[in-house]
Amino acid sequence: MDNKLVDRFRGFYPVIIDIETSGLDPQVHAILEIAAIFPEMDEQGYLRSVDKIHFHVMPFEGAALDPKALSFTGIDPFNPLRNAIDEREALTEIFKKVRKYQKHNDCNRAILVAHNASFDQGFINKATERCNLKRVPFHPFASFDTASMAALTLGQTVLAKACEKAGVAYDNKEAHSALYDTEVTAKLFYYMVNRYKAFGGW
Repeated sequence: MDNKLVDRFRGFYPVIIDIETSGLDPQVHAILEIAAIFPEMDEQGYLRSVDKIHFHVMPFEGAALDPKALSFTGIDPFNPLRNAIDEREALTEIFKKVRKYQKHNDCNRAILVAHNASFDQGFINKATERCNLKRVPFHPFASFDTASMAALTLGQTVLAKACEKAGVAYDNKEAHSALYDTEVTAKLFYYMVNRYKAFGGW
């Protein structure tokens, strides 16, 4: 059997995502930063990254900005050096690239991969609704949660601790940047999936 990504996850194309936000409630808080990483499968059937995309995002009009959240991430939403774009443009560009790799791998739908995935998925779904985007490549509620996967395979749920157990470098000074967190989450995801294959699984 050929090693094909379409066969690995029942026709789903996994996209690793991380977002930084202005708070915890997707109804009122804004996405401030978003990154996505796109995998491919090598000839031996192991996953690795092939591409990535990253945007700073302007808060939508009327968004609530929680000072505690901004302090935690270190993001100044209105700093002009961020070169932020509006959420509709950011999501449109990400969805375009998702569809490109989904089609390239003959997958029928994309599935979001994230650490504590319901958080990222809730914000993306709400922003998609707010922007009235119709062609959404992601499954609306299914996701791969690397926190749950790490609990099963590594006995850890915290990203930093799971990475440590997996031998994935994690720098607390770089953390809470969407691009950095997406990169380490991707490495953790690949480690768990590839390790399972190495042990005789799919």
